Amino acid sequence: MSLGLTALELARIQFAFTVSFHIIFPATSIGLACFLAVLEWRWLRTRNPVYKDLFKYWLKIFAVAFGMGVVSGVVMSYEFGTNWSEFSRIAGGVTGPLLTYEVLSAFFLEAGFLGVMMFGWGRVSERAHFFATFMVAIGTCISMFWILSSNSWMQTPQGFAIENGVIVPKDWLAIVFNPSFPYRFVHMAIAAFLVSALIVAGCSAWHLLRGRRDELVKKSFSMALWMILFAAPAQVMVGDQHGLNTLHHQPAKLAAIEGHWETNTNESMPLYVFGIPDMKEEKTKYAIGIPYLGSLVLTHELNGVVKGLKEFPAADRPNSTVIFWTFRVMAGLGMLMLLLAVTGLVLRKGKALYEKSWFHRFAIVMAPTGYIALLAGWITTEMGRQPWVVYGVLRTSDAMSPVSANQVGITLIIFVIVYTVVFGTGIYYILKLMHKGPQFIHSNPEEIGGVGHFKTPMRPLSAVDDDIDEDDSHGNKGGKQ
Repeated sequence: MSLGLTALELARIQFAFTVSFHIIFPATSIGLACFLAVLEWRWLRTRNPVYKDLFKYWLKIFAVAFGMGVVSGVVMSYEFGTNWSEFSRIAGGVTGPLLTYEVLSAFFLEAGFLGVMMFGWGRVSERAHFFATFMVAIGTCISMFWILSSNSWMQTPQGFAIENGVIVPKDWLAIVFNPSFPYRFVHMAIAAFLVSALIVAGCSAWHLLRGRRDELVKKSFSMALWMILFAAPAQVMVGDQHGLNTLHHQPAKLAAIEGHWETNTNESMPLYVFGIPDMKEEKTKYAIGIPYLGSLVLTHELNGVVKGLKEFPAADRPNSTVIFWTFRVMAGLGMLMLLLAVTGLVLRKGKALYEKSWFHRFAIVMAPTGYIALLAGWITTEMGRQPWVVYGVLRTSDAMSPVSANQVGITLIIFVIVYTVVFGTGIYYILKLMHKGPQFIHSNPEEIGGVGHFKTPMRPLSAVDDDIDEDDSHGNKGGKQ
């Protein structure tokens, strides 16, 4: 069942499918883990029970996202052996240890404190519980550190030698802190914060639109918008620096992103806002550009020179037709996120943040855009690296296992079915939890007594114990009005 595609094409599609499913869950758990740490810190500082209630609500969503992220991540590890064994053989001396460091330093840290964070209310002291929450948040960031280090090394490899056809590490500091790593790490961290902040804002806006005006909804909406207001402009600045780094280390990728074919030796480069790059005709059709802006943005000079795609052999060119648009989707959604945050700031100053239904609808529509921008960004950076799996060192076609198109095609179909059922169910459950919304639980004396008074489950699957189909008489899910 090759579907008319080669084994290489099917293997790339399969990995793209599994990693796209996977990345949305770590991005969610990274952002939510830090949000939970902030909520518990605020509760310890203020003793305002609203922060505790929000913590216990978003902990449930974090738990589901974290679990699905772990499961979906394990699958990709096996794919390195089944579909990409040559990559593991040739580059495993670098990527293997980096992924092992992630397990030893981050996964064990998360696993060690996750149980205390999720089930330790009333069984450990307040400070011990906050320490566990903080360690889980740190663990998610450390995990991101090692994964981004490995992936960034594949983009901008250094600190190695090739001996007998195998990549051998020579300088681990150079490998870990490769040229693109700082920019990509910060870029991904901010993206995770935006993903989670948009979800929290969208969930809160949903309940504001349905008539809830209690402190739980208003507080979470406000905190999420403050995070977006900070993260969105920061992402623009980091993205700009990342672009300069890409221009220096991966000029073919940048040219493909911009649909730029001819090196602008004697003139400025325009910035195309629309166009259809044609890889065969080697030009961008129907291009609509802004003069000078391309040179200014990409080189910070009005007449800066940027290499065109024709400077590179046809076999070494990324697919501009795809990444031209995925980049613009990511950048366009980033501008909308900034608009959401600034509009929220204006409404906040006018004391109308919780009353404008049109703004709440805007926030709801924007809720999934963090994921869309995240996926568009990863498609841009990964397809922009092609035809290399280790940029300039190992071609993707030379990294494959000796498998047939039928073998890969059958497993791809199985993956699509299983992932749709399993993770589709998990996503549906998260949406039901969001539909129900945060609830007041601190009004129950048994829930605020201190050590020994919290009723926490003894089994992991009992962590999320809400009846998600429960509704009140006014059609509002959870919470007191």
